[in-house]
Amino acid sequence: MAIRSDIEIAQSTSMEPIEAVAARIGLGRDDIEFYGKYKAKVDYNLLHEGLANRPDGKLVLVTAITPTPAGEGKTTTTVGLGDALSRIGKKTIIALREPSLGPVFGVKGGAAGGGYAQVVPMEDINLHFTGDFHAIGAANNLLAAMIDNHIYQGNDLGIDPRRITWRRCVDMNDRQLRFVVDGLGGKANGSPREDGYDITVASEVMAILCLSKDLDDLKSRIARIVVGYSRDDQPVTAGQLKAQGAMAALLKDALKPNLVQTLEHTPAFIHGGPFANIAHGCNSLMATRMALKLADYVVTEAGFGADLGAEKFLDIKCRMGGLTPSAVVIVATVRALKHHGGAAKAALATEDLVALEKGLPNLLKHIENVTTTFGLPAVVAINRFPTDSEAELALVEKMCKAKGANVALSEVWGKGSEGGVELANEVVRLVETAKSDFHFAYSEELSTQDKIRAIATKVYGADGVDFAPAAVKEIAKLDEMGFSKLPICMAKTQYSLSDDPKKLGRPSGFTVSVRNVKVSAGAGFIVALTGEIMTMPGLPKVPAAEAIDVDATGRISGLF
Repeated sequence: MAIRSDIEIAQSTSMEPIEAVAARIGLGRDDIEFYGKYKAKVDYNLLHEGLANRPDGKLVLVTAITPTPAGEGKTTTTVGLGDALSRIGKKTIIALREPSLGPVFGVKGGAAGGGYAQVVPMEDINLHFTGDFHAIGAANNLLAAMIDNHIYQGNDLGIDPRRITWRRCVDMNDRQLRFVVDGLGGKANGSPREDGYDITVASEVMAILCLSKDLDDLKSRIARIVVGYSRDDQPVTAGQLKAQGAMAALLKDALKPNLVQTLEHTPAFIHGGPFANIAHGCNSLMATRMALKLADYVVTEAGFGADLGAEKFLDIKCRMGGLTPSAVVIVATVRALKHHGGAAKAALATEDLVALEKGLPNLLKHIENVTTTFGLPAVVAINRFPTDSEAELALVEKMCKAKGANVALSEVWGKGSEGGVELANEVVRLVETAKSDFHFAYSEELSTQDKIRAIATKVYGADGVDFAPAAVKEIAKLDEMGFSKLPICMAKTQYSLSDDPKKLGRPSGFTVSVRNVKVSAGAGFIVALTGEIMTMPGLPKVPAAEAIDVDATGRISGLF
């Protein structure tokens, strides 16, 4: 029998009306705003009204090993675990990020889970959804327009056009827009200057939306955005341009969490979508906090491996939001571990204990990060493939248990919640019995350089950090401006624990090179730029967009 694609599985499954999904977690018609039959936004005022005095449920973070072309299945595992927890009688909500159109049309295709562990309607979620990303892009570009208009209209703030740090954005992979010159065509069309675009998920507006506690907090954060510097070397903010009110007006509906469902009708909040290699990689704080008030278990994920998304989830989001996870799930596949051990992609279906043993240190480092660096109980979820041998699975289990982490097999892609019961039971056991000693990887009292060193040495396993002269100069300036206590958001390749994507497994004897830093004052962190990381990806040789189509009835194909 032919294997059905993810989109075929999603389209063949009956969804419940979103009103029924909302009722499962105690929300009525007056609490939600309908976006068709199967999507809704939830009123964020509930956090300050009906839900304020409710106790929080248990927060479960799903992370993964360093990603490989072999695939790990983190989102699929997150969705399947949520369904499995529901299956064993736990009131559960899943909290995920929204997919960016860049990867949807680029390399990855859609990002709503896979197989029989998906959130639906997957076509809507992967495309325009409820318009949040469009609102974020509009707010970002309104600020950009106001900067250039201020200069054109006389420049009372004395903005230096050569030192504008705010870039325009678009939610698409488009390398042609990384560096542009605009304002051409004569005096009436603005002042010529160098400019550029980021992908929308890299915009500071995205990070602000995902870290804001309410609408007032959103406006305050927007006002603090540093857009550039004046000719006398003073920071210029969005607040000085009086942009925060209009930007917040564009974002007021985008701030409301989006409610959808899984294939098995478990409620899911999907809200916000910063990338984890160039931003902080977590769904919105508002959606997570709301889910914790409405459910006994909240299963969320952070982008890429535990060195990126999980580190930022714990050091940035938990620090700002006062969150404490009860357990962490680390997703891995035997195939990916063999790839880390040097096995060729074409040979990953063949038993290879030697390559597996060489690749396992990558997983063990991520376990160490979670259990030692952050003091949290962890379970390894092996996303099982039919080609995994019993000897390979036994080796993974043996090595993980030596690090203090149990292993649970996950078969949610093919079996849905039934294939995640073993993992769900282990998560419940950890939540109810394991001891937690949650702490951050660094203190906010450390200097900016020492915070970066702490992440590089403790989380990545580096020997140290090499700061380029430009980075040293910028850090000194940011310290002088009063930003020294902000947490760090590392912009680093997702393909290695190091800043070199070619170093697989658990590299050693390396230093991390920080070429520069920038402040995201509204989001509340300092971004450290390492390696060749870019804030505007490009399309691959064969973009996923080439396979996407829609027929005369409006039925979409090719998202997977």
